[in-house]
Amino acid sequence: MAPPKAKPGVLAITPYAGSEVGLGGTDRIVISSNESAFGPSWQAMEAYSAASEDVRRYPEIDARSLRKALATHHGLEEDRIICGCGSDQIIDLLTLCFAGPGDETLYTEHGFTMYPIASLGVGATPIAVPETNLATDVDAILERVTDKTRIVFLANPNNPTGTYLPEQELRRLHAGLPENVLLLLDGAYAEFVTEDDYEAGEALVREFSNVVMTRTFSKIYALASLRVGWAYAPPEIIDVLDRVRPPFNVSAPAISAAIAALEDREHTERSRRHNAETLPWFVGEVEALGLHVNPSVANFVIVRFPAETAQNAEAAYQFLFERGIVTRRVAGYGLPDWVRMSIGTREEMEDVVAALRAFVGAS
Repeated sequence: MAPPKAKPGVLAITPYAGSEVGLGGTDRIVISSNESAFGPSWQAMEAYSAASEDVRRYPEIDARSLRKALATHHGLEEDRIICGCGSDQIIDLLTLCFAGPGDETLYTEHGFTMYPIASLGVGATPIAVPETNLATDVDAILERVTDKTRIVFLANPNNPTGTYLPEQELRRLHAGLPENVLLLLDGAYAEFVTEDDYEAGEALVREFSNVVMTRTFSKIYALASLRVGWAYAPPEIIDVLDRVRPPFNVSAPAISAAIAALEDREHTERSRRHNAETLPWFVGEVEALGLHVNPSVANFVIVRFPAETAQNAEAAYQFLFERGIVTRRVAGYGLPDWVRMSIGTREEMEDVVAALRAFVGAS
């Protein structure tokens, strides 16, 4: 008898690859996963600890208390919010519900790798749309929409490029999509954006029936290991997602920590302010070394190293890694000459600049 066979598309998936943290020591500078420069709010940790004292009980079946807190914090409607085990789970559920064999999904060529993974997993065909200057090209997306298109994935800001689509262009993109195509706006880094023309997606969700915005507690709230994400969507889409969402999919300690993190606005603002100050300083220091840094509105940048030389991206990655600085190669995103670096504390980033200076041989 033949062994069980995986569904078509599954074996075409390249497993998601995280950063290589390495072995030994706790004094490494880890700037590989776009995590917060600071730890989580002490209020969040206290709430997590208190909730962990009784783990024999199931959590809320639908994270209702967190949904209420999110609605209050962001001025949203509770019945339009769903929570998940990270925003990745919500992306998976949306793809499961709205795409399948014979369908296509669109994402930008340097977009988050979970989009093609989720698409292939349900038998759909992911289409990578070319970018222009490492930024979303609205016309290129619209040109590739066909009667097979079911979902357009858009990380805004995008990971790993750090670029974003202004609200006017975002609305132009939506206006060009058929009503039966879902526009998924991934706002994992929305809290870091300070530009006046940025819109994370709330307004479009209120206005239209085919827009969903996802968000996460993994980045500015520094709760990455607790895996808490959420989405804001039309009630009809929430109803569909709730039919396939696993019950109890967010743990009680994670719910408590996330609620407390929302309440500690001072900590969140400190993280946002630190990034707004440190990001441009770091970019200036790196560019002064003769390296190119792609413009970014998030809490990370990608730095380009000269190909076909002894100072290429792989050499830079290894040089930093050997000195206890963990960055991220992004060749898997189609960017072989670039290295992604998150914005850590000011002291950490000063050490990174010093190491890069040594690498390029600057005095």
